[in-house]
Amino acid sequence: MSKAQNTQLHLIYPIVKTSKLLKFCYFMMWILFVACAKKSSEKIPVENQNESATEQTETKITTMTDTKTILCFGDSITAGYGLDDSNDAYPAVLQQKIDALGLDYTVINSGLSGETSAGGKGRIDWTLNQDIDIFLLELGANDGLRGVPLSETRVNLQAIIDAVSKKNPNTKIILAGMELPPNMGQDYTMKFRQIFKELAEINNLEFIPFILKDVGGIAELNQGDGIHPTVEGHQIVANTIWETLKILL
Repeated sequence: MSKAQNTQLHLIYPIVKTSKLLKFCYFMMWILFVACAKKSSEKIPVENQNESATEQTETKITTMTDTKTILCFGDSITAGYGLDDSNDAYPAVLQQKIDALGLDYTVINSGLSGETSAGGKGRIDWTLNQDIDIFLLELGANDGLRGVPLSETRVNLQAIIDAVSKKNPNTKIILAGMELPPNMGQDYTMKFRQIFKELAEINNLEFIPFILKDVGGIAELNQGDGIHPTVEGHQIVANTIWETLKILL
């Protein structure tokens, strides 16, 4: 073999050797790729992934539906008018009682100062956009203080009751009665008081005859206006409501 031919062989051999090495590397990489892909697909089957997602969704739904709602729908008494801290109003005090017993209920304060039965009727549909298990209706005092015709107050309160029942027949309604000061006239105050009692009977509702029992007319339990309860007054109001509410929980 000539010297030139020998030199050509030495040049060709490394190229052939390198080509075989590259092919071998490509082959090993392909094997590793297939093995990893198979392992990844076997790690979490699609069926198990779906089951896991379903379990998480069910857990979230259960958590949300486990908490029941008590909504206090009323005027300035419910709103806690004049108090420095809304946590002193009776809805928050009810929440404290419920939490102390470890019951899974959330109390929502839907009180609006100055609210009349007509105002309540106007905003009830918006309020009912949420699920409500127990509905406390505390309205009518401002009607009486303004001398609103009794028939109008009755119709408005009935409309609110109907709206709650229509949205969810299983919602339990508590009707809180109210009384007026004697200066409104004996006939008017007596008939005003009867509205709440009659509505409770007709609609088969839980009934609190006078939400301000042991508070109304007692100076030290009311603010300077003689109408809105103090912090101590709200504690008593909460206790009065609790006597009826605790039976429903």
